[in-house]
Amino acid sequence: MDMTLEVIPLPVSDIDRARDFYRDKVGFHVDIDQEVMPGLRIVQLTPPGSGCSIALGDGIWKLSPGTTPAPGGYQGLQLCVADIEAAHAELTARGLEVSEPVRYAESDGATFMYFTDPDGNGWAVQEYRRRAKEPLHKALGDAAGA
Repeated sequence: MDMTLEVIPLPVSDIDRARDFYRDKVGFHVDIDQEVMPGLRIVQLTPPGSGCSIALGDGIWKLSPGTTPAPGGYQGLQLCVADIEAAHAELTARGLEVSEPVRYAESDGATFMYFTDPDGNGWAVQEYRRRAKEPLHKALGDAAGA
């Protein structure tokens, strides 16, 4: 049985503020912004080129068992880019406060920059230069055919 990770609910205190932040400053596409059932508004946003989205909702946590995470409680969410310098330039031009890239080693995948959303949810952006020539969807398709 195949399973794909396609949506990650993200705890935020203000859905409109978070939607605007992820759309305008980070460049995510707004896929859904609607009341999907009475009393449950969902905003789903997807990073360009990604197969996984984030979901913001005012009642989303009531649908799942377990505790409700506090807004800003998620750390370590990670985006991958092929060129971190280009990504840094684009994100700062959008007005995002993002750290300078840090190269921890010369190997591919060892350069990161960091930002937080208005609630404090923490994100890393990893440079994975291989993706310039081998997009993830192609690599997965090739692996499935092997």
